Amino acid sequence: MRQNSRKAALAVLAASLLVTTACVSSSTPYQPVSSANRIAGGYSDEQLSENRFRVSFVGNSLTSREQVESYLLFRAAELTLEQGHTWFVIEDRLVEHDVERTARRDPLYDPWFHSYYGYWRPYWRYHDRRGWRPWYPYYGHSFWTDHVDIREVERFEAIAEIRLGDGPLPNGNLRAFDAREVIERIGPRVVYPGDR
Repeated sequence: MRQNSRKAALAVLAASLLVTTACVSSSTPYQPVSSANRIAGGYSDEQLSENRFRVSFVGNSLTSREQVESYLLFRAAELTLEQGHTWFVIEDRLVEHDVERTARRDPLYDPWFHSYYGYWRPYWRYHDRRGWRPWYPYYGHSFWTDHVDIREVERFEAIAEIRLGDGPLPNGNLRAFDAREVIERIGPRVVYPGDR
């Protein structure tokens, strides 16, 4: 009996770890940003005047620039329909690209050997125009690296000021979008928090 409960507890622990890993290691879903999920990202909007809004979408390190910009457009279209309008024009737009680089030495890299081994170390000799020379690989020679791990994390945030309107779409304005058409095109690719 005790063996079965131990196996069940282990299975529950493994399942919860798998679910937690799946939630952490995925791109930002389409969700409103809040103080609780600021790191995970999401959309936000602010009304500037009667028919003008500032819309933004922040992605996490696994969210591509294309997805961030698509979700920004989707939110702008959604907001347009919520306000009772049919189209929106992007008046101003900005995409912020944040790159965080961290370099850390390999914690297991240790070129020095324990005193139990005496003076045994890798050692070579090579011949050049000056004669025979010793070469010890742990002195940072170009043949040997410092065992440094460099990690680069990218994050994108798209911000746009939009103006909402009704009636026919403005002719010749490439920044004008029909809200229903945007939702029809981008909607099938939108991932919501419960879809994972």
